[in-house]
Amino acid sequence: MKFEQIMNRILYKGLVILMLMVTATAQAQPNEFCGIKNRSFKNGEKVVFKVYYNMGMIWAGAGTATFTTQLTTYNNKPVYYVKGVGKTYSSYEWFYKVYDVYESYIDTGNLMPIKFLRDVNEGGFKFKNNVTFNHQRNQAISTNGVFNIPDCVQDVLSTIYYARNIDYSKYKPGDKIPFNMFLDDQVYSLYIRYVGKEVIKTRYGTFKTIKIAPLLIEGTMFKGGENMAVWVTDDENHIPVRIDSPIAIGSIKVDLMEYQNLRHPMSALLKKR
Repeated sequence: MKFEQIMNRILYKGLVILMLMVTATAQAQPNEFCGIKNRSFKNGEKVVFKVYYNMGMIWAGAGTATFTTQLTTYNNKPVYYVKGVGKTYSSYEWFYKVYDVYESYIDTGNLMPIKFLRDVNEGGFKFKNNVTFNHQRNQAISTNGVFNIPDCVQDVLSTIYYARNIDYSKYKPGDKIPFNMFLDDQVYSLYIRYVGKEVIKTRYGTFKTIKIAPLLIEGTMFKGGENMAVWVTDDENHIPVRIDSPIAIGSIKVDLMEYQNLRHPMSALLKKR
């Protein structure tokens, strides 16, 4: 495999890790969390992560992932417009440029996705997919057709924000939290295991965190099982601060590097680096 292909996969999988890992907490008991109210984020929030690749003793920064939130309207309905942008550092762009954009319009009343857009540009390869959700009919209408979906399904981006509103105090170490997600015209039924609470040092600082371990589907980059771990702030924001995952060659780390306009004070931060 060429180096540029490896770097592309590192950044892409890093974004998927960030989304899937946090998303995995989305639906501990689907009926209970249908129509959950937002209490963890607000209009104007911005969170920035750095994606690293590790081989041996070397950690190399591959790119960034930035998430923003805006309160707006869609079809005359109030929604949260959330956007995730992943891109390579300029030092890599001379031989392989990645610029991926994920967008979701989320109902402010129940945090269910209304529309999802994915626009991928990776080394000249371009891919777009637009999905409109009809939850009343249990359908997702994408660029490629109409697909059946279960109740309370989320898209890959909306699930992050949905997950941040879960009350983790309900769970004990070892509990499994199932969830459903629609991605690439398929419904994935997975789970995440609640591990417990930890204090962790990251490149940003030292945090009180909640640790979770999602079930992964084995593929070309990832090993199956619960080998991936994510740490989210143990406060009312529930922002991921670190994600670790082994891959076929080496491993990936995603670290929180910047945040702005949070709904609640970052009380989980014990010491800034």
